Amino acid sequence: MKNLAKISFFTCIIIIEYLATTSNHMKLMENTWDKSNHLLAFFALYILFAFAFEKCLSKCKILALLTFGIQIECVQYFLPYRDFSFLDIFADGVGIFLGFLAIFPLKKIF
Repeated sequence: MKNLAKISFFTCIIIIEYLATTSNHMKLMENTWDKSNHLLAFFALYILFAFAFEKCLSKCKILALLTFGIQIECVQYFLPYRDFSFLDIFADGVGIFLGFLAIFPLKKIF
């Protein structure tokens, strides 16, 4: 389970980084509220992170994912077809927080 979680986590990181920096527009992504995409992505990332690296402290996971979200926004600042947004970072944080809350019942199941 850990290896699958690690592979899934790093795959998601790569996909999210690509989607956040590409100039290609995805119809599915455009037809949804941008902040919900952030929330769901970071919710999933936290859960995968928690299963992949169980020994890592929660605050380290939270800090690492928030740093990743800020890094995405900083890169987008320099891209002419993207914008930096504090609301995106906030949505990332909400997703991380919800993932943090969800991991406790999930760990009891898995």
